[in-house]
Amino acid sequence: MNIMTTEDPADQSDLICVEESLMSLEKLDRASPDLWPEQIPGVNEFVAQNSPQTEPSSWAAGLTPDDINQLHHLGNLSMGGLISEVKKLHDMAYQLGLEEAKEMTRGKYLNIFKHK
Repeated sequence: MNIMTTEDPADQSDLICVEESLMSLEKLDRASPDLWPEQIPGVNEFVAQNSPQTEPSSWAAGLTPDDINQLHHLGNLSMGGLISEVKKLHDMAYQLGLEEAKEMTRGKYLNIFKHK
């Protein structure tokens, strides 16, 4: 491999000599489990900690496929999308609270809730 092309054969032979002097003939035997127990130290522990679990978690035991799809949908949302979903849930909870208050008041006026 010539780094630069020159017309002078002496320069080309000097480049070849330099390239040959940089070559390493050292052979590393990576087959020994004592010397190389794993390819890169620490990788096996990192993979074990960060790999997805193959068995279902205890919290996911009662989830339906629709629930899991909803979780994946929420997990793929951007920060802004997730904030808008939380705002929608907050608004729905507020509306349900208002409806519940109206029904409780209605129940009091109809004397549904009697004291023993």
